Amino acid sequence: MSEALPLDHGHLQKLVTADLVRPDHLLGAHVVTENGVEGVRFGVWAPNAHHVSVVGDFNGYNGFDNPMQRLDFGFWGAFVPSARHGQRYKFRVTGPDGRTEDKMDPYGTFFEVRPATASIVWDQPFTWSDDGWMAHRSAGFDRPVSIYEVHLPSWARRDDGWFMNYRDLAHRLGEYVQFLGYTHVELLGVMEHPFDGSWGYQVTGYYAPTSRMGSPEDFKYLVNHLHSLGIGVILDWVPGHFPTDSAGLAKFDGTPLFEYADPRKGFHQDWNTYIFDYGRNEVVMFLIGSALKWLQDFHVDGLRVDAVASMLYLDFSRTEWIPNVHGGRENLEAIAFLKRLNEVVHHMAPGCMIVAEESTSFPGVTTPSPFGLGFDYKWAMGWMNDNLGYFEKDPLWRKHHHHALTFFNVYRTSENYVLAISHDEVVHLKKSMVMKMPGDWYAQRAGYRAFLALMWATPGKKLLFMGQEFAQPTEWNHDVSLPWHLADQPDHRGVLNLVRRLNGLYRTRPDWHVADTKEEGMLWVNADDVENSVYAFIRRDPVGGAWSVVVANLTPVYRDVYPVGVPQGGAYRLLLSTDDGEFGGFGTQQPDLTAREEGWHGQTHHLRLNLPPNSVLVLAPTGETIVSDDR
Repeated sequence: MSEALPLDHGHLQKLVTADLVRPDHLLGAHVVTENGVEGVRFGVWAPNAHHVSVVGDFNGYNGFDNPMQRLDFGFWGAFVPSARHGQRYKFRVTGPDGRTEDKMDPYGTFFEVRPATASIVWDQPFTWSDDGWMAHRSAGFDRPVSIYEVHLPSWARRDDGWFMNYRDLAHRLGEYVQFLGYTHVELLGVMEHPFDGSWGYQVTGYYAPTSRMGSPEDFKYLVNHLHSLGIGVILDWVPGHFPTDSAGLAKFDGTPLFEYADPRKGFHQDWNTYIFDYGRNEVVMFLIGSALKWLQDFHVDGLRVDAVASMLYLDFSRTEWIPNVHGGRENLEAIAFLKRLNEVVHHMAPGCMIVAEESTSFPGVTTPSPFGLGFDYKWAMGWMNDNLGYFEKDPLWRKHHHHALTFFNVYRTSENYVLAISHDEVVHLKKSMVMKMPGDWYAQRAGYRAFLALMWATPGKKLLFMGQEFAQPTEWNHDVSLPWHLADQPDHRGVLNLVRRLNGLYRTRPDWHVADTKEEGMLWVNADDVENSVYAFIRRDPVGGAWSVVVANLTPVYRDVYPVGVPQGGAYRLLLSTDDGEFGGFGTQQPDLTAREEGWHGQTHHLRLNLPPNSVLVLAPTGETIVSDDR
């Protein structure tokens, strides 16, 4: 555990000048010994408060027993010899208007289970066993990155309906993710939050895993165990806004402090949340310190930064807004914060990945700062919208939208992309993924299998939300466990088998991941067969030379001996058919996989393939030597 920094002028000055990237070592509650006396030292930032005291189990919540001393630069401090590990506490803050409120510790590392709001003094050691993993973790630009997005409270529950402990989840989740072949999990709703229905996106504890599922050490056990299985851990992180709950950050010292004062800049009407004031160094350091806390202390391997677009634009989802100093719509302070965040994280936590959920065409999101924002990856929201829009259409009309599936190739190397089908796509009457597909139940599953195969075969890292791997027919419900009984039913098991096979191909075939972010990683063979809604492209490893051809038939029409150009002759083998019986298909056979010398589609040879309805085939030349880059 880190030793507490002294609450002196020098360290406080470093925080206000944005030179202290771990302010949690200075503020919050720290078990210390002062002048030979054991106790807890408390520190808090409340520059406009008239009075602050610390109340808790150690003084019967009496606000007169432990007043805090006003320090330099608007900070307050107190040493309480009677306080101990495990005791609850709050800061009692009297604002300039004379009103007094009890506040959660912004730097608290453990909290009561909601709806209670007290912070808990916490000072427990944890023994890690993942040194090897930590020494070699990587953002994975030329490696397979396949992410299973999980909401732990609803992934699985105890028999009595209560949340499972992090330690129990570690084994059950780890075994399942390892079986499916994912490289990472992404956890949403982990940081402490008061309202279950926010899914964890309205955070009150930026330095604490939610106590719903256990202690900080329980959460560390989860991360440590996943690392032992070769599985990385990414967390959703929300530096764009925070809830209006009076016990949290809102008007912390009786005035707008963590948030912008003007509601035209500091309040999200859509989400009923406050927006952080990125012009204050203390706020910027609070957020950067939170990021480093998770990456360094909790050994988390990456952060997915939520709602970046809402941070970048002053007019985001509002009619009244304040232009920047140049008269523009960009939030220059937020942009500077994001650049600083990524610079500090990449220096202090090398090998970690920072991913932006950014839905606009803002340039340079994954360009290193100072020229860009400095993220490692960006969610491919355009790819998601185009592909879902295409697959949701009746196949009769798909020919009129043929190039919705080819458009991503126009810009796919402009950023480093994650192809994400997240929780947002299976809620609020959007239907689950399989139920978005047109037709009867068989056609829906066939269409969904084709969608998944194209997603995995397309350049870019992968992310799929829980439940969609076994074709959950209902929308996600955060209040209950996934319908696990469906996963063993043949129709659903077939989709799960496909996801496992796709992860296996993605991880073991370098042509499917080495050049995810490079132009040479993909070559269109047939992008213009509008009438038949057939697509063909080659995935390539430009260094090792491995390649495979992907063919998609996206109508419910069987196409016999369809010609597909390939770059060399000889025999080919079928690596994958989404129509295979093990995936829930008919099992259409390919009578001849020998390339003919006649050129086709600009290639020197061609194959004649039987294309099942709503299917994807993947083929590779027989006899190729594959050296897997999966580490």
